[in-house]
Amino acid sequence: MADTREFEVIVYGATGYTGRLVAEHLLKTYGAAGDLAWAMAGRSQAKLEEVRREIGAPASLPLIVADAADPVSLEAMVKRTKVIITTVGPYQLYGSPLVAACVAAGTDYVDLTGESHWIAAMIKEHDAAARASGARIVFSCGFDSIPFDLGVYFVQKQAREAFGAAAPRVRGRVRAVRGGASGGTLASGATSMAAIERDPSIGLLRANPFALTPGFEGPAQPEEKIYEDKVTGSWVAPFIMSKTNTKAVHRSNYLMGHPWGRDLRYDELLMVDGPEGDSPSLGFKVNPSLKPGEGPSREEREAGFYDLLFIAEAADGRTVRAAVRGDMDPGYGSTSKMLAESAVCLARDVPRTVTHGGCWTTASAMAEPLIWRLEARAGVTFTAEA
Repeated sequence: MADTREFEVIVYGATGYTGRLVAEHLLKTYGAAGDLAWAMAGRSQAKLEEVRREIGAPASLPLIVADAADPVSLEAMVKRTKVIITTVGPYQLYGSPLVAACVAAGTDYVDLTGESHWIAAMIKEHDAAARASGARIVFSCGFDSIPFDLGVYFVQKQAREAFGAAAPRVRGRVRAVRGGASGGTLASGATSMAAIERDPSIGLLRANPFALTPGFEGPAQPEEKIYEDKVTGSWVAPFIMSKTNTKAVHRSNYLMGHPWGRDLRYDELLMVDGPEGDSPSLGFKVNPSLKPGEGPSREEREAGFYDLLFIAEAADGRTVRAAVRGDMDPGYGSTSKMLAESAVCLARDVPRTVTHGGCWTTASAMAEPLIWRLEARAGVTFTAEA
């Protein structure tokens, strides 16, 4: 891609709940016409102008009208930038034309989808063409699935230093979390459930941890159930996001040439106080009346947080531990910052000689540069634990 493109980053969906948070982060961190060349995009010029005023951006911040139902507008938009950030979901309904446009134009792309059956379809349809055009398509750049994908990457780095080799067994544990859902998340979940009802094969795909590793099927994975996990040091229970995140972890391992071994066993569970599965440290609120474009208040986002534990276990039973923590609610406050920094990382820190075109995960595409950006700019920390 030529370096003469007008923008480094365009936020598509800036009038939506999460898109607006992404724009606010970029404005606060990089300014409107200073360190980063960026723009906001959406379906309505009037709504874009309203958001621009409300977030305190100057009138000089560029606005672009584009609509998922108008492929010509998408094609024109993606040709103007190095990277597209999209928050326009559900992606299975509205995301496919934008992926196609980015692949055709050689434009990098990041989203926050947890719709793994749609990711599988996009990989099948576009991976070869993206390799040819140079477009880096990076899915799941929010709480789905950055803290988990990079958490495994980080703890495996600790394992290699401690054991001299990667660990064949990694536990991902949600130690504490506080946050809330948005109307867009509820809409995505409802759309996915409806898709499974129409096509039961989607349910089988969602249940398969190796659904995003074409041609590779690893070993049976640990059962997700309530039990007393002696290695973790607590009772554990199933975690609602594990079906998405485990696929991302196994795809990262696959894309990087299996540095964590072809026999990797990985699971994600909640740490709870006992066999009833309750824990006062876990709090996630869902308001079913929320509509797309609505979500937690600023006060609720700023009061949120998450604390994730990763345990890498060697074949002889030795373990190393690492923590990933976020300073805001996971789904929106932290996600919006992670999504924004993923785009800037692709635009600035990862040359195509390092990561070529194709359909990627965050760990396989960006790894160390993204960890640096998240710690420096997004309130996410990665630490080794005793």
